Amino acid sequence: MGVGTPHERIWVGIDAGKGHHWAVAVDAEGRSLFSTKVINDESQILRLIATAREKAGEVRWAVDISGRASALLLALLISDGQQVVYVPGRTVNRMTGAYRGEGKTDAKDALVIADQARMRRDFAPIETSPELVSTLQLLTGYRRDLIADRVRLINRLRDLLVGICPALERAFDYSAAKGPVVMLTEYQTPAALRRIGAKRLTTWLERRKVRGAEVVAAKAVEAAQSQFTSLPGESRAAKLVRDLAHQLLALDERIKDNDREIRDAFRADERAEIIESLPGMGPILGAEFLAIVGDLSGYRDAGRLASHAGLAPVPRDSGRRTGNYHRPKRYNRRLRWLFYMSAQSAMMRPGPSRDYYLKKRGEGLIHTQALLALARRRVDVLWAMLRDKRLFTSVPPVTQTA
Repeated sequence: MGVGTPHERIWVGIDAGKGHHWAVAVDAEGRSLFSTKVINDESQILRLIATAREKAGEVRWAVDISGRASALLLALLISDGQQVVYVPGRTVNRMTGAYRGEGKTDAKDALVIADQARMRRDFAPIETSPELVSTLQLLTGYRRDLIADRVRLINRLRDLLVGICPALERAFDYSAAKGPVVMLTEYQTPAALRRIGAKRLTTWLERRKVRGAEVVAAKAVEAAQSQFTSLPGESRAAKLVRDLAHQLLALDERIKDNDREIRDAFRADERAEIIESLPGMGPILGAEFLAIVGDLSGYRDAGRLASHAGLAPVPRDSGRRTGNYHRPKRYNRRLRWLFYMSAQSAMMRPGPSRDYYLKKRGEGLIHTQALLALARRRVDVLWAMLRDKRLFTSVPPVTQTA
């Protein structure tokens, strides 16, 4: 990267990756000034920053990833006082076809990022997240991974149980009840359950502090009494079920520990009490909310927040067709999910949320549409609560006249 004639302003686009980044700089006319590979290492990134600053009086940076892969890059850029914006990957993919060449390379993507940042002024600036927000992002992301692992284990366990005793697989909801999973750590086949019997199995479960041990034992033995045929591969499948049951119990403990960490970190924020006062917003959903929106400085009003959550419909009019609204394609699906889940939880209890939901159902909306309408309304409510630093009340606050 040679040093050329200084420019007034240049734009540097970076196609970020885990092991390395690719950086391309363009001037005000869109001419490429340099294109280089940068290892994801502090010294190399600092060298890139110094080279770019030698090229122009003002450098503007743009990246396509705002996550862990670009954490070091963004931290060094922002600590150096550089302006950084986020160019969504969807924008890069759509605009790549407008540039010369059919191939897709890191260098071409970086050029597209830089050129789009040069021509457009509507990309969101990136700032380093506060320590608490970064902690919540890590903890909630880890929780999603743990939940995904749990779903996989339960599906595998049920699949194996069908090959041992279909009646035993149908007898319990292994995703919601701990007792049947504890039982599977020792007894997995109909023959083993018949040998121990309901009374002794109840005692065995009670020693392991299983709630409703008598009911679990009775249902298990009843299922075992319905099948006296040993299926092929039963002994090996039983060992696998035992291992999966142990893994599932250990994973549940990890999820509990993670939830405790999330709850403690979330309640360290001064907004936690306000967020939790809204019906349906517990500490887990509240932590997800703060992990996504941060300090809310990136949202001008409640409408922007609703748009980011995909709860504000966008028009798709053409010709004489007007008033044709659809769900937006670009939105944060996790943010939409948490508002949807909180709305679903709130509408199950008597109160303003349930009243609004029933009102929408009375207007002819189906269940999902009514829930989405309620979720959109709750965005406005939560926004106002955080703006005014006011806890939720079922009675609207009285406004004073001027």
